Amino acid sequence: MPSSALIYTVIGAALIFDYINGFHDTANAIATSVLTRALSIPMAILMASGLNFLGAILSTAVAHTIGKGIVAPETVTETVILAAIVGAIGWNLLTWWRGLPSSSSHALIGGVIGAVVAFKGFSALNYQGLIKIFSALIISPIMGLIVGYFFMVGVYWLFRKSRPDKLNRWFKRIQVVSAGFMALTHGSNDAQKTMGIITLTLVAGGMLDTFVVPLWVIIACATAMALGTAAGGWRIIRTVGKKIMGLRPVHGFASETTAAIIISTATALGAPVSTTHVISSSIMGVGSSQNIHAIRWGVARNIGLAWIFTLPCSAIMAGISYLGLRMVFGN
Repeated sequence: MPSSALIYTVIGAALIFDYINGFHDTANAIATSVLTRALSIPMAILMASGLNFLGAILSTAVAHTIGKGIVAPETVTETVILAAIVGAIGWNLLTWWRGLPSSSSHALIGGVIGAVVAFKGFSALNYQGLIKIFSALIISPIMGLIVGYFFMVGVYWLFRKSRPDKLNRWFKRIQVVSAGFMALTHGSNDAQKTMGIITLTLVAGGMLDTFVVPLWVIIACATAMALGTAAGGWRIIRTVGKKIMGLRPVHGFASETTAAIIISTATALGAPVSTTHVISSSIMGVGSSQNIHAIRWGVARNIGLAWIFTLPCSAIMAGISYLGLRMVFGN
């Protein structure tokens, strides 16, 4: 296959990943609002789609981290990047089918690592960049748990004299705002990862001399993410919003606001984080503030196992994909 045709194939695969990321991670932004009945499913998905698109065009700092932080763009080939995307898509579809809210971010990062290692070995990896990426991925869910706990404690203290039924009626209204904030930050962090991968491809293929995200890449990734979000993801919505704990509007508001603050801070720092991890840990933190037994820890354990296995499994899938794809496309 001519080099330019392979580049377009990789870009197409990356946009498919972005679309799948959208419907896989729709639950991150709207699950709590849907299951507390603050929003209907159609309204929640429409709002999330629009704000995912808007968030995706706000910045490119995370795209630079993904595109240059794992491996130097000039040292990889289009086949390597295609294998990374195939591995990430494969794991995303598997976990979506099982209804597990695993991390698309982990899947993509694991895919790139696995494909690069299969291509040139561990020495080709940018370890300084990986330290920044892994630090963000590890610290962000811990912050979700801690901040969610204290945020909920603060809300209870501020409204300690309010009746629970009145409190939840009020928070049911303002939860629409927190859901919108969450959708905006989801788009700002997650869509940029695909922008980084596509720009990496353009540099590796010689279509760009320097790593600068083109406007058309930003618009394409924002659109793919928004369309994927519009497709929904009810399997994962049920797990995030219902199976972790029984949610009421005040819990939904606290968990969404906590997650959105953490994700927006990470985006400003150019740090890729898993919106799935952050919202799930925020829900756990919020639930723990009320009653440690309010969390369904069996479900939380299963989610945790999915988190742990995502990066190595997607790396293995990408490595195997590379060995197969190089027989077709060459190195």
